[in-house]
Amino acid sequence: MNFKNKVVVITGASSGIGEAAAEQFAKKGANIVLVARRKEKLEQVEKKLSKYSTKILVQVCDVSDKEQVKQMSEKVIEIFSKIDVLVNNAGFVIYGKVEELSIEDIESQMQTNYFGMINCTKYFLPYFLKQNSGHMVNVASVGGSFGVPGIASYCATKFAMLGFSEGLHHELHETNVGVTVVSPIMVRTSLFDHPSFKNFTKFATGISLTSETVAKAIIKASDSSRLEIVVPSFVRIGIWFKQTFPFLINPIIGNRFRKQLDKRDS
Repeated sequence: MNFKNKVVVITGASSGIGEAAAEQFAKKGANIVLVARRKEKLEQVEKKLSKYSTKILVQVCDVSDKEQVKQMSEKVIEIFSKIDVLVNNAGFVIYGKVEELSIEDIESQMQTNYFGMINCTKYFLPYFLKQNSGHMVNVASVGGSFGVPGIASYCATKFAMLGFSEGLHHELHETNVGVTVVSPIMVRTSLFDHPSFKNFTKFATGISLTSETVAKAIIKASDSSRLEIVVPSFVRIGIWFKQTFPFLINPIIGNRFRKQLDKRDS
């Protein structure tokens, strides 16, 4: 896709994957709508992108709030009259056993990670369909295919995102509107700055990704007919084995991540 003058809306754009994706799209000449809750962080990203000859719109918005998303979507259409790419990237994770998390901890992740995506999709989808063009990219996780101890509630949000996206993908079959999920393994971002990760022993950087790597996958996904792009691609083999031989793979995953929890408590 030629992204020159395309309108790209990115949620969770104040840091990490969202910020990196914004820069990748800006390099290609797209007009960027930066969406997140932290105004000062968004303005820093806006300043960073000012070197590119493109339009930048900052929108302070909590995607878990339906009314804020409604107002944000209306503002985007008012200014640009269209939307070409929606990147549903906003999300966070709280680390801990289900017995340790409050119901509010679990609900808050679902409200942002899953319903935030739902809210943005619902308010922008009518414009996509009216144009009969455009693409939605939902940033999930390999955790959408593996239930992992310590992040069960986070995995649930990504399972839900993947299932919703698959159904929507089929519904949009005879249109020129697409939806693709980007599912990375662990990414080195501020996602792990949450206090619950205080005693978390992070994995070796060799099996984690940079935000820029995932951002490039988002660029690819925004012009793809595929339902899901797994990053890195070889992890797709692990997903296949898990789905085909769950009685073999599930115990391995369980043991690996329970050890992670045990290290935290030791």
